Amino acid sequence: MALQNIFTHWIFTDYVLPWVLVFVLIFAILEKSNLLGEGKKQINAIIAAICGLILLSFSASRDLVVNLIPIMVIIAVIIFVVMLLYGFVSGDTKGDPLGKGVKIWMGVGIFIAIAVTVLVLTDTWDTLWNYLTNSSTGANIIFILLGVGAVIAVLLGGGEKK
Repeated sequence: MALQNIFTHWIFTDYVLPWVLVFVLIFAILEKSNLLGEGKKQINAIIAAICGLILLSFSASRDLVVNLIPIMVIIAVIIFVVMLLYGFVSGDTKGDPLGKGVKIWMGVGIFIAIAVTVLVLTDTWDTLWNYLTNSSTGANIIFILLGVGAVIAVLLGGGEKK
């Protein structure tokens, strides 16, 4: 039998960690955006605490966050390692070490990874994949998305260079 400690106890992993994560994220967003005004730390903290408690009251959303936490940490470590290795290779110590194109492609990759992860964790990946690959409507959707993506890439990538 595995040794149980406070970090592996179900109360900690199912309730404390998701609440702390949501509280910190909501509080940081409210503080950074000054949505409620300057110097409103108490109100921001109350709203963040309520959002965290609302998350805990719905088991489906709490379970999704609990399942996303390990994947989020793994993705963060992978991004850190990639940026660290890129910093070793590029040797750029001044300014922004990652170019604009690298940031865009890393963002697209992270978005795709998170979207697929959420679809897999919510058990909708198989349904969506079967729909997209086994029907003519799914093929049309894929072609339309590729076309829209190509148009967006041309519009954002083209133009005058400054």
